[in-house]
Amino acid sequence: MEKGILVSSSAGNRGPSLRTLHNGAPWQLTVGAGSIDRQCAATLTLGNGQTIIGWSLFPLDALIKDVSLLYNETLMACDSAELLSEFAKDAIVICGDDGSDWKNTYALQESSIIDSTVAGAIFVLNRSHSLYQEKNDFRSPEVIINPSDGAKVINYAKSTTEPKVSIKFQQTFVGTKPAPVVGAYSSRGPSRIYPGILKPDLIAPGTKVLAAWVPNKATSGIGRNIQLSSNYNMVYGTSMACPHASGVAALLKGAHPEWSPAAIRSAMMTTANPLDNTNNPIIDNDGLVPALPVDIGSGHIDPNRALDPGLIYDVGAKDYGNLLCSMDLTREQFLTITRSSSYNCSNPSSDLNYPSFIAFFNRKLTTSVQEFTRTATNVGSGAATYKANLIQPNETRVTVSPKKLVFQKKFEKLSYTVRIEDRTREIGRINRGSLTWIDNDGKYKVRSPIIVMEVYENIDGSG
Repeated sequence: MEKGILVSSSAGNRGPSLRTLHNGAPWQLTVGAGSIDRQCAATLTLGNGQTIIGWSLFPLDALIKDVSLLYNETLMACDSAELLSEFAKDAIVICGDDGSDWKNTYALQESSIIDSTVAGAIFVLNRSHSLYQEKNDFRSPEVIINPSDGAKVINYAKSTTEPKVSIKFQQTFVGTKPAPVVGAYSSRGPSRIYPGILKPDLIAPGTKVLAAWVPNKATSGIGRNIQLSSNYNMVYGTSMACPHASGVAALLKGAHPEWSPAAIRSAMMTTANPLDNTNNPIIDNDGLVPALPVDIGSGHIDPNRALDPGLIYDVGAKDYGNLLCSMDLTREQFLTITRSSSYNCSNPSSDLNYPSFIAFFNRKLTTSVQEFTRTATNVGSGAATYKANLIQPNETRVTVSPKKLVFQKKFEKLSYTVRIEDRTREIGRINRGSLTWIDNDGKYKVRSPIIVMEVYENIDGSG
C-alpha cells in the first residue's frame, strides 16, 4: 500500500456463517463472490413438443432422443438403485424432494441414479437454483428443474400413454435472472482481524467462472470411474472473484495513475451495485433472502461506473497508523505490521476514512450513539454540489451533517459527520441502510452501505 500497490484478496470460502471472513485488513480490498447471468443448461423437449430449460453441466453433448419418460410416485424418491433398475431401466425417471433436507436428499438420489440402469433423470427440486449455483459435477445424464416446470413434466407424463422426452446437453444461455446471486460459500463479515471496518468490501464474479485449466487433472466424470479432462473448467470460489477486482483495479490505475490504492478501492466500492438484474436487492443463495452488507459489502463491482465515481474517500499510511495506534497492540505487534518505528501515535483514531459504516452496540454498555467522520475528495470535472440521501436502518436514527457538500473545484476535500443512534437492544439483530451522495445533475451516486449490529460483547476492534 505504501508503494502504491492495491492488494485484491479473497474473502474466503467458509460461508454462510458470520465472521468467517479472512483477509480483512483495512488496507486490503476484500472480495466476496457472486454469480453471473450465464446459465449452463440442458433443454428438455417433451413428446407433445413442449420445451423446458433446466440446469445441467453433464459433460457430453449426447442427445437423448425420444426416450421413455417415467413418472411413478413411489419411484420419485429415487433412493434405491435396485428399484430404479427394475422398474425404470433405460428410461428417464422423474425424481423429487420433500424440501426438508434437500441437499442430502438430492445427493442420495443422484448416487442411486449413477448406480442404476436408468438412462438419466429429471430432478424436480424446491431449491433448484440454490443447488445449481454451487454444483459443478454432473456424473449422469441429469437435468435440474424447479417445481413449476416439474409440474408441467409430471402432468405430461401422467396424461400420456407412452410419454417420451428428448434432452440436449451442453446448452448455454445468457441473461439469466436473477443475477448476481451471492454464493452461500462466500465468507461473511465482520472481519475477526478488525471488525470496525465493514468487510467484505464488495463482490465480483466467482460462481462458475470459465477459465483455462491444467489438462492432466480431471474436470468432470461419468459414473463412478470415468474421469474426463479438459483445457477449460468452471470453478466457483472467492479465488475466482478477487482476480476480477484486480483487473478492474489495474484498469482504473491506468486511467487514473495519480490515484492511491485507497482511492481505487473507494471508486469500486461507492459505485458497486446492491441490486441484481431484476432491479431488486441481490439475493443470498443461502436462504434465498436479500443479502446483507456483511455478505456483499457495497454490492457487485461495476467497472464502468468506477471509472468516474464523482467522489472518493482517500486513506494514507498515516491514517492506517493512527488506526493501529488506537488498538490494544504491543510495540512488537505494531512494528510487525508497520515495519517502521517512524509512526507517531500522538493522534490515535479508529475512525478510518472508509467508504462504508459499521456500528456495534453492546447491551452491557450505556452508549447508544456512535459518530463517524468522513472526508470526500471531488474527482469530478469541476465544481459540484452533492446532497445526502439516507436509507435509515430499521430501529435506528441516522443523521448526516452537513446534508449538502458544495465543492468549488476539482480535488477539493470536504468533511461530514454521520451520527447513528441505536433504538433496539435485540441481540443478534442486523439492520442495514445506506448513505448516498447525489450531485445536482444526477450524474453521480456515491453510495456507502450502513450496517448496525447488536452484540453480546464488544467486537468493534477495541476488545
